[in-house]
Amino acid sequence: MFEKPEVLTLASSLAAHAATRQSAIARNVANADTPGYRAQDLPDFAETYRAESGSALRQTRAGHVGAADGMPDLALSERAAAGTLSPNGNGVSLEAEMVKAADVKREHDMALAIYSKSLSILRASLGRR
Repeated sequence: MFEKPEVLTLASSLAAHAATRQSAIARNVANADTPGYRAQDLPDFAETYRAESGSALRQTRAGHVGAADGMPDLALSERAAAGTLSPNGNGVSLEAEMVKAADVKREHDMALAIYSKSLSILRASLGRR
């Protein structure tokens, strides 16, 4: 029961999602001048978490049968372009990518803060500092 608290698993999943999304954003920026390239992205973590924690079984111990391990494989999908394509058919907007990068940094910082505070609470409950 206390082997790995769910809040730590959630924080770890949020950090992994942010890292994967940041690599997709970096790939989009690197291909900003590539003809025909379309921006890729992941769904928001909240959507991914809701889809995973819906009515399906959730694994709370290693011995549970039929539960999935960790987060599902995160598949990149083509992001619908909000604006128009460039003349060479590229769908990357550097401004939009920078906004997404700031959002991902916020998600990653939140995951680290949750993880850090949870560990502090666990240490305090054990009488350690």
